[in-house]
Amino acid sequence: MTDDLRDAFLAVRTQVGRAVVGQDAAVTALMIALLARGHVLLEGVPGVAKTLLVRALSASLALETKRVQFTPDLMPGDITGSTVFDAASGRFDFRPGPVFTNLLLADEINRTPPKTQSALLEAMEERQVTVDGVSRPLPAVFLVAATQNPVEYEGTYSLPEAQLDRFLLKAVLDLPPREAEVEVLTRHAAGFDPRDLAAAGVHPVLSPAQLAAAQAAVLRVSSSPDVLGYAVDLVRGTRAAPSVQIGVSPRGATALLAAAKSWAWLRGADSVTPDHIQEVALPVLRHRIRLRPEAELEGVSVDAVLTTVLSSVQVPL
Repeated sequence: MTDDLRDAFLAVRTQVGRAVVGQDAAVTALMIALLARGHVLLEGVPGVAKTLLVRALSASLALETKRVQFTPDLMPGDITGSTVFDAASGRFDFRPGPVFTNLLLADEINRTPPKTQSALLEAMEERQVTVDGVSRPLPAVFLVAATQNPVEYEGTYSLPEAQLDRFLLKAVLDLPPREAEVEVLTRHAAGFDPRDLAAAGVHPVLSPAQLAAAQAAVLRVSSSPDVLGYAVDLVRGTRAAPSVQIGVSPRGATALLAAAKSWAWLRGADSVTPDHIQEVALPVLRHRIRLRPEAELEGVSVDAVLTTVLSSVQVPL
């Protein structure tokens, strides 16, 4: 049964690959988030298939998906929903917003002001929405896949730390190598239409029942005390790094473990090893660190700091 579930996830990767060339790390991040019941932030310059990637994932899952295009004039109620007076009944009724879905594509999330961004805080953390004092639960399967352009691009707002901390992973989509770009053009020359994924052969291959079973299987992946201590030491190492102003919080340590368990399960392992921790450390931790201003001026990157921490913390035998 477990092998069948892993095969289903591998089939999801195959389906996504019919629409998106490369970006394997981002695809893996989305699959880990599905298993760990977390959320994903995809960052990259315009045109690297961030939105297409999420749409392709949605097309390969038998889940309800809704998309919100974040703009400067978007209001919190446009996401969560609002109460509207019904003249026929003479009462106020709640009209659910797009957040009431299984997979929410928050497109260009950093193009809307922080007030609207914060509308997702309760939904992402507590999986419920409170409007006019009434809390309404979200579906059992709920994933926010948000895309954003780099903060130095015009018309963007930096996501608040509290918002960033709600994302399990942050995947960075780089510009593809030449071979991948040639493959993209080859597909388009053959008639590929990114607006019609069904014509490209992308179809659902993972059911909600299979996803729930896989999530339960991930919870059974074990973690030894030494591995748990290693994860904590990595997190504490970010706080002690000289270039870091704010290091990773304890929430980041729990996220690191959750992602490592999901990755271990995908790799066919029954327990988490230090290798699994190391392989997910960058996407799990990179958005939870704030560098000192002087370090940023010197061109120090968060990934470079994390790489140094990974190399300096002793790995358990």
